[in-house]
Amino acid sequence: MNLEICDWQRFRRAPQLACWLGLTPALYQSGESRSQGPITKTGSSYARRLLVEAAKHYARPPRIGVTLRNRQQGQPDHVLQIAWRAQHRLFRLQGRLRERGKPAHVAAVAVARELACFLWAAAVAA
Repeated sequence: MNLEICDWQRFRRAPQLACWLGLTPALYQSGESRSQGPITKTGSSYARRLLVEAAKHYARPPRIGVTLRNRQQGQPDHVLQIAWRAQHRLFRLQGRLRERGKPAHVAAVAVARELACFLWAAAVAA
């Protein structure tokens, strides 16, 4: 996904990245009325698909297994803190949306948007 985005610094805020990825809802306005539609699907479909597939894994409770612990060896502490917060927050978001009766694919896209924002935070902090 890093190849798709190239320069994380070009996005001043995380929502700009989510908008570029097409993970924001379309907005329909006319006079006083306002309604939201499906996601815009602009930007990289490959990066968006990767994020949505990754977001589906946050339906399980967060934990750090042996493989993940080995993969995290040598990573900066502040990045690991962001990752741990992300695991918990994305799991809670997935659960809240499913409890409210949202379809699984809608919850996955919402979690993918949050995940993109966390990735932006980790990339800019590094």
